[in-house]
Amino acid sequence: MPEPLFPQDRPGLALFLNAGDPADRLTDLALMLDEQRVDVLELAVPFPDSPTDGPVIRRSATRALHAGTTWDTVLADLTDLTPRLRHLKVVLLADWSHSLRHRDPAATARAATAAGARALLVHALPPRLRPAWQQALRDEGLPQVTTCYPASAPDVLAAAARDATGAYVYLVAHYGRSGTTPTTGHRALAATVATLRTAAPATPVAIGFGVRTAADLDAVTATGADAAIVGSAAVARLEHAAAHGLDAVTELRAFLTDLRPARPPHPDARGGPRATTHTPTTPGTTTREEQPAC
Repeated sequence: MPEPLFPQDRPGLALFLNAGDPADRLTDLALMLDEQRVDVLELAVPFPDSPTDGPVIRRSATRALHAGTTWDTVLADLTDLTPRLRHLKVVLLADWSHSLRHRDPAATARAATAAGARALLVHALPPRLRPAWQQALRDEGLPQVTTCYPASAPDVLAAAARDATGAYVYLVAHYGRSGTTPTTGHRALAATVATLRTAAPATPVAIGFGVRTAADLDAVTATGADAAIVGSAAVARLEHAAAHGLDAVTELRAFLTDLRPARPPHPDARGGPRATTHTPTTPGTTTREEQPAC
């Protein structure tokens, strides 16, 4: 059995980045995230005009596309990078229409696995094609990340939890665009987390959208979720670094330090002891969301 994407003894953390933004820094950034024991890098193959992304991630995708980033260049970079990672796991996010439409599902699953990806999230996959893609991923042994919303019907929630075996179900905090916070706050998602757990107790639940501070991480933990997904806030920090001539790795490490200040462990919402953070060894969505994958 492959190592789980998120730990069992503390809240997990996934960070979303567009591959190719900033250009030629993926390896440096990923190795720093590995050192800081971030659990998952949701690495997007950039695509234009995403209807579910806010302006920060859309600008990032535009920069990455202008730098020539494609599905093939991302796989080439991962092939070199993933053998060097000791803790960080890479989950690929690719848009069906822009990156995968003309690719064979089985060949795509094999290529992603060979590059070291630990799971695949296919954005905006047409419902009629889901069975073929799900079968190809199962045949290859590559888990899929599924998505759902608090307002999703019970059968959609159950299917999302079941189909994410080996990966996680991405609970999008609310309808809207990445970078925006749910009006009722993240703690209000506890009931949806419980529903997902009932459907598939072994499937981790990760919450994204509007997660940008240590307080937001605490609120996600209070729902009983296994992990938080941070995207727009991290991408904005990289954009700030580029605009001001600052080092991208240093700035993202500082962002992680602010996001996860050292603190003692406390009981999580499910009653077990769980630390709310790592203590960094050095001074360290929201991601692009798709429509429900089931």
